[in-house]
Amino acid sequence: MATIECVQGDIAQQSDIEAVVNAANAELRIGGGVAGALHRAAGPGLAEECRPLAPIRPGQAVISGAHELPNDYVIHCLGPVYGIDEPADELLAACYRHALELAEREGIRSIAFPAISSGAFGYPPTEAARVALATVLKTLPDCPNIELVRFVLFDADSTGLHQRTLESLESGQG
Repeated sequence: MATIECVQGDIAQQSDIEAVVNAANAELRIGGGVAGALHRAAGPGLAEECRPLAPIRPGQAVISGAHELPNDYVIHCLGPVYGIDEPADELLAACYRHALELAEREGIRSIAFPAISSGAFGYPPTEAARVALATVLKTLPDCPNIELVRFVLFDADSTGLHQRTLESLESGQG
């Protein structure tokens, strides 16, 4: 089974990871948060490649090259806007599941996720972490090529929350 790790850092600086996940907007354009950071680091080629892939719906995932990022791929997921896109938990879970399935199909061995939907999209962080990690744990047995799943979190609080949630789910308490 793959290793799952939770680290504090910058999703645009994961040079040892094959695919990074973008918490995208529906049009796959530069935005705030993760989408802004990845697009700025990748350069204009990313937006150009993404244009024909858009729009995407909540829960969907599409893949592109990584351009000037230190990775091979970017997997773009549109997370649900909490309180608007329903059922939010199923749509959020679909983001993680579809990203992992896409990585498996492409032969990607390592993938880094941000905390999808828990920033500007307003998903409560504790619930978002539970859905994300439970979905990854449930999906990984069907993805034998994936060796490493890294959650790259913005701050120490979010990193600690994800680590505690992961430990709780792995011990059967979650």
